[in-house]
Amino acid sequence: MTSRPDLTVGAAARAAGVTVRTLHHWDAVGLVRPSARTAAGYRLYTASDLARAHRVVLYRELGVPLDEIGALLDSPEGADASLRRQRDLVRERLRRLERAAEALDRLVEARERGVLLTPEEQVALFGDGWQPSWAAGARERWGDTDQWAQFAERAAERTPEEWRDVAAEAEAVLDALADALGRGVRPGSAEADALAERHRASLGAYFDVTHAMHVVIGRMYAADPEFTANHDARRPGLTTWLRDVIDANARAHGVDPDSATWG
Repeated sequence: MTSRPDLTVGAAARAAGVTVRTLHHWDAVGLVRPSARTAAGYRLYTASDLARAHRVVLYRELGVPLDEIGALLDSPEGADASLRRQRDLVRERLRRLERAAEALDRLVEARERGVLLTPEEQVALFGDGWQPSWAAGARERWGDTDQWAQFAERAAERTPEEWRDVAAEAEAVLDALADALGRGVRPGSAEADALAERHRASLGAYFDVTHAMHVVIGRMYAADPEFTANHDARRPGLTTWLRDVIDANARAHGVDPDSATWG
């Protein structure tokens, strides 16, 4: 039985599944050096050299930095200890990938559904006036926008308890606005501006809202009978007053409400 002949650099590269340039680099950095040379000085790789090259390929596929592979191969602990350590690293990497896959699944679902809660949970959190079908309508209307993508990213990570906090703050803001209207607070006053900012921040739980976008949302409230009925049920005239409060606050921040656009 004869031993396997030494391989030229080209044959060794094909056997290891790498390029000749890669083997040249590994030789230059001392990672995989050919053990023999031809009479003309060309590299020759022995079976042992090729086995080392295969291990380098394996470690590289596992994500080990090239400058750490040599230390692993030459570790005094021996190959078994090194392989066990790499096995543990691979398992941890798999766990991270599984968590990443689960997060991506939630993001895909959030982009489809919006709120990742059952219809019953949505009504329990957002009140009897909440319609779970609104999320589907919102996706149909705004599903291609940056704001929907941002909303989906936040919804994918939000727990029911966090949604409860979002809903509670939204209710508290509307109560504060209705109270201010009842006390005769005028749009443009310091208190009204503070309430406008609080309202804008509550909307920011879904996506970032600029002052110009806030103006557009205020217009939408005033133009939509369903929004108007919901707001005015707390205090007659609340929808129109809130729009005026939003406009005055936007103006104080350098935005002309008459020319404000989404974005």
